[in-house]
Amino acid sequence: MCKAPRVPPERSATADSERLAVAVDATPLLGRPTGVGAFCAGALSGLVERQDLAISAFAISWRRRRGIANLVPTGVAVRQRAMPARPLLASWSRFNRPAVEWFIGRHDVVHGSNFVVPPTRWAARVITVHDLAVMLFPELCDPPTLAFPDLIRRAVADGAWVHTPSQFVADQAVAELGIDSERVRAVHLGIPALPASTGAEDLGFQLPEGCGRYVLAIGTIEPRKDYPLLVSAFASATADCPDVALVVVGGDGWGTRQFEEACAQSPARARIVRSGYIEDAQLAATLRQAAMLAYPSVYEGFGFPPLQAMAEGVPVVATTAGAVPEVVGDGALLVDPGDTDGLAAAIGWVLQGGSSVDELVARGRRRSRQFSWEACAAGLDAIYREAASARPLDGHRPSSGVPS
Repeated sequence: MCKAPRVPPERSATADSERLAVAVDATPLLGRPTGVGAFCAGALSGLVERQDLAISAFAISWRRRRGIANLVPTGVAVRQRAMPARPLLASWSRFNRPAVEWFIGRHDVVHGSNFVVPPTRWAARVITVHDLAVMLFPELCDPPTLAFPDLIRRAVADGAWVHTPSQFVADQAVAELGIDSERVRAVHLGIPALPASTGAEDLGFQLPEGCGRYVLAIGTIEPRKDYPLLVSAFASATADCPDVALVVVGGDGWGTRQFEEACAQSPARARIVRSGYIEDAQLAATLRQAAMLAYPSVYEGFGFPPLQAMAEGVPVVATTAGAVPEVVGDGALLVDPGDTDGLAAAIGWVLQGGSSVDELVARGRRRSRQFSWEACAAGLDAIYREAASARPLDGHRPSSGVPS
């Protein structure tokens, strides 16, 4: 059997005035895009522009790892050995080895972008914790995510720093996971870019006959999005508005059955459209032509769809769930989670239109301009430097199982 060639080490910076070599787990870019994938793409686009960082990306995958080369921004290096996901994740969860340097070479910092950061021998570690839904609402989560809390605690106990997308999640990480607040940093994310309009985009679905407007919801059909409540509120809000449809854009999740049951029982079922997952160009057109965006979540650690809608001048009705108020500020109309009547009243208010709704849209545009991937990258850069400066002076982690 041929032995894989040793991966040459990246140049490792040690002073603040030098470039830090940072490796980012870009596995979420593979496959159908998700919110975490949008974070990876946006963060990398900002990080690669920073002159004080040397950015590389890797994928924890055996066969698909080469695919990230076409998905990362120009200037992001991609060089690694094959990383079989299942055996590695099992080994990392039980033995904290092998160290990731064996696969990607030596770096100053390794950033785990999705609740998990591989063990290292030399590099400092940063882990992004997007939310604490797995602890606060375990009944709303799928089984694989239930292992995240233990993985996060183990990483932090071994010296990892924690990045969260909001102060809300940062405070929860300290309270729920028992993490020292000195190792947790909140850095807001940017807004995933939508393709520019060409004026000829196909929406990818047809509105029911007689409908010329629609309320839009975006997101995977999962319990914490609370789409059954939206179906009920929509029926109430539009009982006298037969020209308004409800369009739900998003792939099937573990809440699909409950959503379909709610639709089947709704008096407005003929005006409810499920488009499933759609590509970016169609999503952009669908959002821009919506009468409003509804975001009825039970819990959120950040919230891309409201920001995208606000940036496009689309009115937003959302709940005060999790980090949503922190993110949208005064740019959206907020109601309590689970309040069907309140959500129905807010939807009806927006559909009536008028100067007050125009003012809401203007506030939303202003608020959205406060979020950028450049600012996100600057915040992540600061975390990387804190983490790198806190490493042991010899940078040695003897338990990681990396050959010298």
